[in-house]
Amino acid sequence: MSAQSDTGTADTPAARLQAIFEGHRLTPTQRRIAHSMVRRAADVPFLSSVELAELAGVSQPSVTRFAVALGFDGYPALRRHLREVAPAEPAAAPGSFNEYQQAVEAEIENLKHLAEALADPRPVQRAGRILAGSRPLPVLGLRAAASQAYGFAYFAAKVHPDVRLLNEGGTMIHDRIDACVRAGATALLCFALPRHPREVLDTLAYAKEAGLTVVTVADSAFAPVAKASDLLLPAAVGTGLAFDTACAPMLLGRVLLEAMCDDLPDAQGRLEEFDARAAARGLFVE
Repeated sequence: MSAQSDTGTADTPAARLQAIFEGHRLTPTQRRIAHSMVRRAADVPFLSSVELAELAGVSQPSVTRFAVALGFDGYPALRRHLREVAPAEPAAAPGSFNEYQQAVEAEIENLKHLAEALADPRPVQRAGRILAGSRPLPVLGLRAAASQAYGFAYFAAKVHPDVRLLNEGGTMIHDRIDACVRAGATALLCFALPRHPREVLDTLAYAKEAGLTVVTVADSAFAPVAKASDLLLPAAVGTGLAFDTACAPMLLGRVLLEAMCDDLPDAQGRLEEFDARAAARGLFVE
């Protein structure tokens, strides 16, 4: 599920594509091409270099240079290789969907890719163990990812004894990480979504220097935060609307929360205690 993980991955076209890219030092433009290819794994073996360039929003020569960087003579050689290692039928045409429907269909595809990745549950299970063992547990998410971090922290606080939300940047964020480390934190969970703020990279680097294990939910295994993460769990965002949509990262966050609960022996007891207090206070409308 992650280029950072030492566990296996599901045998899917997307996973086989990602395996081709691992171990190569790719430029930001090349990472963008790789990300686009993984998202459209079923179609890529049938695309021309011009079509792939349009899909990734780069120039055609960039696609050629990308193929050469992977060790092929050119894009035709890469495409032949893809047809051998990631055979698939071309995806069905979107038909007469309007732009709003197309955005929804794209998110459905993102969720399908996430389901394929979760066929190997070991990376998420490993992440759950890491997060469950950190007391306190800092949860980082800035700008576009702030709502993802807030949602995770809101639910996690009901089962984890000490969750600390870091969803505002600035000069104090390093101080807050220092406070978490002094209190006994061993890991940090980060939600990272495009556009990736430079401050997130700086914060993750600081967290690693402080001795924290960094678990990251990001839009791609090739996201800029990958190099600053010990375990990266990818979930693609939708890009068909003016602002990105993040259904898959949100769902992956809930799956990660479930995995963390599995490693918190008193999670069920805490939930039952919360429900009892909520009922006594009349907190929710029945």
